Amino acid sequence: MQATIEQLAQVQVLKPLDVSALIRLQPHSWLRVYQSNEIIMHEGDRLPAQLYALVEGTVEIKKTAATGKETLVRIINAGEMFAAPAIFGNGIAPATVIAQVNSQVLTVKRDALLDTIGQTPEVALHILEVFNQRLQQLHDTIHGLVSERAIVRLIRFIQYYASRYGTEITSDGEYLKVKLPYYQMARSVGITYEECVRLMKTLKSAIAYQRGGKIRIKNWQQLDAIANSP
Repeated sequence: MQATIEQLAQVQVLKPLDVSALIRLQPHSWLRVYQSNEIIMHEGDRLPAQLYALVEGTVEIKKTAATGKETLVRIINAGEMFAAPAIFGNGIAPATVIAQVNSQVLTVKRDALLDTIGQTPEVALHILEVFNQRLQQLHDTIHGLVSERAIVRLIRFIQYYASRYGTEITSDGEYLKVKLPYYQMARSVGITYEECVRLMKTLKSAIAYQRGGKIRIKNWQQLDAIANSP
């Protein structure tokens, strides 16, 4: 079905657009609903030339090695774009994308998007900013896998998501706005599920983990001290 103006406005990279620009994009924009665990695209799929963005739900980005080992590369939350090669690359899906929960994916035809960028260059700057952040995260991840202890990688991963998506202060304490289940953290920092559980238990004085990946931060200073200790 066709996307609404309100749904287009939820996409972060389209934030610079005024209502008239969104109206021009609307005829070229579509919305599709995916159920929990449904595959949105497979790694290696040939993709139509269009922008992909999530407007509701959460999706997982996974890559499979030649050995068959699956690695969780990234979690995409509402408002974020994904599958960038569909608009600025070879049109091949770089990874498999799976709906973590019931989700809504918005697409915008590439030609219409480029016309809009020509009139509102700020959109291109927002897209470049997204690419830059992801490259930096990839660099940090690779560096960490090579040079840092597992517990440091785990702490840096939690700190990144707190910085990227924010925290929420409640009567019970400060919580990350996104959920980070054990399996997600383990795959993202290159450790086993069991090791992740063990490491989180060693951090229990600074972090409280609740079922489903809800994380409460008890002491940021203590986390920093552990991460920076020799």
